[in-house]
Amino acid sequence: MDSPYRRELEVALRVVEQAARLSQAVLPDTDKGAVEKENNLGPVTIGDFAIQALLTSSLHSAFPDDLFVGEEDASALRSDPVLCERVWTTLQRTVGTSSSGCVLPASPSDMCDSIDRCQNAPGTDRVWVFDPIDGTKTFLRREMYAINVALLVDGQQTISVVACPLLSPDPVEDDQNEKDAVITNDSIDPTGRGSLLFAVKGHGAYVRPLFEGKGLGVAVDAAPRRLSPATASQPLRPVTCFFLQESALDDVHRGVAEQLGVAFPGSDLLGWVPRWASLAMGRANTTVWVYRRRDRHAKIWDHAGAMLLFAETGGIVTDVDGKPIDLLAGRILNKNFGFVAAPTAESHATVLKAVHDVLRAQGKLDLLGDN
Repeated sequence: MDSPYRRELEVALRVVEQAARLSQAVLPDTDKGAVEKENNLGPVTIGDFAIQALLTSSLHSAFPDDLFVGEEDASALRSDPVLCERVWTTLQRTVGTSSSGCVLPASPSDMCDSIDRCQNAPGTDRVWVFDPIDGTKTFLRREMYAINVALLVDGQQTISVVACPLLSPDPVEDDQNEKDAVITNDSIDPTGRGSLLFAVKGHGAYVRPLFEGKGLGVAVDAAPRRLSPATASQPLRPVTCFFLQESALDDVHRGVAEQLGVAFPGSDLLGWVPRWASLAMGRANTTVWVYRRRDRHAKIWDHAGAMLLFAETGGIVTDVDGKPIDLLAGRILNKNFGFVAAPTAESHATVLKAVHDVLRAQGKLDLLGDN
């Protein structure tokens, strides 16, 4: 790919490949060292900590003037020496630096400092954004998860690298039954290859196998496949997450699906990054997410970069108000409310109208903002 960001893409691909190896090494463990975050924000595992340390240490070594934003902090490791040692040992035994181009932290203390280097807020200039494991709850169940890395330049998605170690990289053929395209949390690639997706703004989105097969050998020589743009003639196929009542409104999502005449819940995936990957790969082509309250907002690491994959296939992404997603808002995307994504401008307008119609019909006028 010939772009001004070729080196950044090459470095990010190498590091994410190794991060995926690390995640697969941890995946079979019954005890993944999971601890609950404060404020009921879900679990974090030794895989999350180790991958964020690996990503930050390696990319900081390559691009020392860049800033970093990541989901995790090292407070649990600093207060629990046993957990810290488990994360440190995991890094040492699973990541080979001689051929991978990765740079490991120099010590457990340096590892914690690397994790905490990601506590910035996004701003102008160059900022890397990480979600070390998106879908930690499903990762604990050995189900679908993803690793998300994005480079933002002046708040614009510029590079996306996403690893989905359990998702098949194979295309869905046009004559395949639509049901075969549906991805769920337990859709595990039987070949063990997984998917590595990447994009540079203005240069398209691509996918290739992540591993050579049912081992952890990285498929570095696999040829990437450019992801095809959606067309207006394709029927809408949703991806969502059903029955997350503490977060979003299933009855609204169901109502939108009924108005559009599409399956519900369609592809059912917990993690947002696998949802964006499935949209880019054509395994689904539309998503709607309406939070329960206007003061609920998305987190940048669940979306930055991963959205670029879909955008580079021609997909349109806005919030429920029809506004572009503002990635300069901060770690929490408080300038936007929810998401509406569809494959073309025409289909996006149709889906957005359905969302507004259903909110009005269900008496949820407080969620409509200024519409």
